[in-house]
Amino acid sequence: MNDRILGIAALALAAFMTWAGWDIEAPFAYEPVGPRAFPLLIALIIGLCGLRLAYKGGNAVEPNPAGANSRIAMMVLYAVAYAFLFQWLGFVIATLVMTIFVGRLFGGGWIKCAVGGAIMSVFFFLLFDKVLDVVLPGGLLENLI
Repeated sequence: MNDRILGIAALALAAFMTWAGWDIEAPFAYEPVGPRAFPLLIALIIGLCGLRLAYKGGNAVEPNPAGANSRIAMMVLYAVAYAFLFQWLGFVIATLVMTIFVGRLFGGGWIKCAVGGAIMSVFFFLLFDKVLDVVLPGGLLENLI
């Protein structure tokens, strides 16, 4: 596998994201740009990176070290679980749990991951929900926040 294959896969992903995100519309106008802008911007960035890899690629890629593929698979499973549990658990708890598991995946200690995850999840909740006025789900902590 080389960089060109990854670049072509990134271009395919960007095309799919553009197709999927093109028809996104909010039932009411709550932002000047609308919800379509984010997936299209991410698709543009992925597409540009994929184009660069497809054009300049060709370098041989080293195989992953032992255990890396299983960590990658676990990371994908964690992201899927985060997406499914985000609304029910709420931003703070879902982000805390995700941070702990991802931190452990990369060799962090339980206490450091828990403290870092708690600080990060509360900080980002306050930043987005209170300062930037982006509504995030409260989930199980809805009555406390």
